[in-house]
Amino acid sequence: MSEKKEIEEIFSKSVRAGRRTYFFDVRSTRANDYYLTITESKRDFHEDGTPFYKKHKIYLYKEDFKDFEEAFTQVSKFIIKEKGEEVISDYKPKNKN
Repeated sequence: MSEKKEIEEIFSKSVRAGRRTYFFDVRSTRANDYYLTITESKRDFHEDGTPFYKKHKIYLYKEDFKDFEEAFTQVSKFIIKEKGEEVISDYKPKNKN
């Protein structure tokens, strides 16, 4: 029988964005170093109408923070420059017919 070790959360922040919530959690490795998990949780519904949450998670380690931050900043600035900060919430896909 294997015993699952509880992973301790050191620090956590969340961002609510419509039906999605993003969680930024600092956790500790076995060597007592820190890493970051970013989780997207999206509320969805089964066919019978009961709700459930789809979750996607990324693990990000300190040695990758700088490159990740630089890429995120560049992509964010590009999107804002090209499309502005206004949210286009009335987008409806065109019919393929």
